Amino acid sequence: MAGAATWTADAYGQKSSMPAIGYLCPESPELFASRLEAFRQGLAEAGFVEGRNVKIDFRWANGQYSRLPALAAELVARNVDILVAPGGAPVALAAKAASPTQTIVFEMGGDPVQLHVVDSLPRPGGNITGVSSLSVDVSPKRLELMRDLLPTATKLMVVANPTSPTAESQLQKLRAAADTMRVQLETLNASKEDEFESVFAAAAEDGASGLVFTSDPYFAFRSSRLAALAMKYRVPAITQTRDFPTAGGLMSYGGDFMQSHRRAGIYAGRVLLGEKPSDLPVQLVTKVELVINLKAAKLLGYAFSSAIVAGADEVIE
Repeated sequence: MAGAATWTADAYGQKSSMPAIGYLCPESPELFASRLEAFRQGLAEAGFVEGRNVKIDFRWANGQYSRLPALAAELVARNVDILVAPGGAPVALAAKAASPTQTIVFEMGGDPVQLHVVDSLPRPGGNITGVSSLSVDVSPKRLELMRDLLPTATKLMVVANPTSPTAESQLQKLRAAADTMRVQLETLNASKEDEFESVFAAAAEDGASGLVFTSDPYFAFRSSRLAALAMKYRVPAITQTRDFPTAGGLMSYGGDFMQSHRRAGIYAGRVLLGEKPSDLPVQLVTKVELVINLKAAKLLGYAFSSAIVAGADEVIE
């Protein structure tokens, strides 16, 4: 079905073939492993297990987001039953542009209405629905947390990906938050991995300023590299994903990606079982988490306030 056909979890055996999910991914299998596992958990909760009663046809952009439109078109041409578009707004937009009739379940951190992916959250319309992790909306909170760590700072730096469809809206919110805090905000751009080092070098040269990363899947999936650079240049930094402090970075604040990807899996299963995407409201994750790394803070020479430690969802010793 370019639109959604109806399957039942136990009726696949009466059909000549299994339903097929087209899984469009912006990254590599290695970087996306935890997200894919969460998706499979959700799919299983809806009654579908890969290889047993559903097929998954993968396309990996391996970090080259410009390839997403062509990969989405490939999956549509294979007449998959559902196109699943996880990992950010660029994936959802590429999937939607590939066909006006393809059934789509997306997972992203931005506002799908503002990005024109759906008509509204309660009534998404058309053949598309999905889940948002809210990570884009909480970017100003990351600035607030950095200011709490650096209470005497008069200037902070924010890192944005200029190719992201959500970059400008996030920067507008961050500038407004900085004005409220009476903090000067300098924007640094990075859209390629080889630009990361110059960002941290600029922050180190600037002195005590901390780095606040906007929500962006390209940054999120390169958390290990960002954490290593933060330690190399001894720059306090905060990103959207727990992958960053887990890899040795200072702290993160953003939506729980395990929850959002699992819910996307549940939605994919429900659509395979016959529910219409237009009847499934876009879900917003209910868990936004703060993760801090005390060892990283000690190495950098900073100390979290008791309020931040008490409010953290996870403290890495």
